Amino acid sequence: MRTVIISGASSGIGEATADRFAQGGDRVVNLDVIPPTGDPHPNVRWIKADVTDWQGVRDAVTATHEEFGSLDVVIANAGISVRHGVLDITEADARRVVDVNLLGVLGLWRVAAEHMVAQRSGVLLATASVNGLRGYPFYADYNATKAGIVALCRTFALELSPHVRTACVSPGAVLTPMQLAEYTGDMLDETNRAIPLHRHASPAEIASTFHFLASDEARFITGQEFVVDGGETAGATTAVYGTAGATR
Repeated sequence: MRTVIISGASSGIGEATADRFAQGGDRVVNLDVIPPTGDPHPNVRWIKADVTDWQGVRDAVTATHEEFGSLDVVIANAGISVRHGVLDITEADARRVVDVNLLGVLGLWRVAAEHMVAQRSGVLLATASVNGLRGYPFYADYNATKAGIVALCRTFALELSPHVRTACVSPGAVLTPMQLAEYTGDMLDETNRAIPLHRHASPAEIASTFHFLASDEARFITGQEFVVDGGETAGATTAVYGTAGATR
């Protein structure tokens, strides 16, 4: 039984990923500021933690390692977004987005890597986004953090190989609570029309990608970004999004 830590696993992609690993027989620790919704799998434990609090994250990761004796997979998934134009971004919003989305990944991976290097094994994964691949309007700070995650993924891979692997998943449009809170029905329809598969992904589809990347079948994969976007970035430009802008 592997020990898996996932940040931001109380809803959306994180919740689906926690359930996917738990269904596969792994023990999962969810680090989130809010309790999980619904009825989580019995193999999933919630620890209240804010990824912007590096000491709090260190305490939670260390306690998990001490209890179970190993740290096999750590997925930095916690993220937030604020829909705003570049001329409307406030310092407070920008700093919060960077603290959660980018420094939250770095802080969690940093402490997890200590344990993984010592045990000479482990997989570090993170949720990036196709927003980091090219410009999307109305999410400049968010886009920058997602591009930064890809850079972290490559750098950690180079420094921690051959014993610790890294990878990040860059979803396209996913029907998560965060997406539904920011988009109207018309905006969701417009986004779907711009995707070759003509739909959003389900959180479970992104979770399956994480599960694969943590498996032995992916043991020769490290430092890579996996795009799961229904063909969204295969050739379309941001012009097709009209009023919708970014799609996360």
